Amino acid sequence: MYLTHFGLTHYPFERDLQPDELFASTSLREAHARLNHLIELRGIGLMTGEVGSGKTTACRQLAACLHAGLYRLLYVTLSTGNVMDMYKSIACELGLPIERNRSMAFRSLQTEITRLASEARQQPILVVDEAHHLRNEVLEDLRLLTNYAMDAERRLCLLLVGLTELRRRLAMAVHESLEQRIVVNYHFAGFARDELPAYLSHRLQLAGCTLPLFEPAAIEALFQASQGLPRKVNRAAHYALSAAALSKTQRVSVEHIQSALDEFRP
Repeated sequence: MYLTHFGLTHYPFERDLQPDELFASTSLREAHARLNHLIELRGIGLMTGEVGSGKTTACRQLAACLHAGLYRLLYVTLSTGNVMDMYKSIACELGLPIERNRSMAFRSLQTEITRLASEARQQPILVVDEAHHLRNEVLEDLRLLTNYAMDAERRLCLLLVGLTELRRRLAMAVHESLEQRIVVNYHFAGFARDELPAYLSHRLQLAGCTLPLFEPAAIEALFQASQGLPRKVNRAAHYALSAAALSKTQRVSVEHIQSALDEFRP
């Protein structure tokens, strides 16, 4: 669409980056530090943010940094079912057979987690994405799954990832026991205003362009429209580059940003 016009090797804002290509934003660096601290504590963590704020990116970065011999990452995205559905998803990640009833499934998971921690010397890390969809009883059972020897030992590290509403839910009285056990709590806020120019340059450089293609006023308009949320920035930037190419200009202006916004609602 605009690759030839700007001399790009690929669409700079259309693909997910590899962990070693990620832009080191303040929020991503902070999330990485918090997640490493969570692993050290072997506790329960909460990571929230709006849609497209970078939560899954942070999880991918975490997974890439973990030593496969020392850690066992269990990534579960099925979060709309009942307790048994959650147990089945975790069992599948662990390579365990599916038990027929809830108590046996719970015991099977705890036994395997104990084996990993004590015999295989691997620290299990359970990441539950889209956790804002979890039913109350599932949240409670996940808390119980982290209990060992009357809380004397911590063998399972649990990270709940979800939208901002998950934070509000956990503040309710029904989840007081779980909320009190959260040792790491982080909320993604997107890029800061002064980070956006560097982010755009970073993505363009990965696509083979070293020239600043976005005018300062266009960057400000992009920030205002996206509030710094990476996914919204990427979509608007992609459409804005298309608009600039169609108008046969070499830089993206405020008008091109507005044209991009007319293509979708960021």
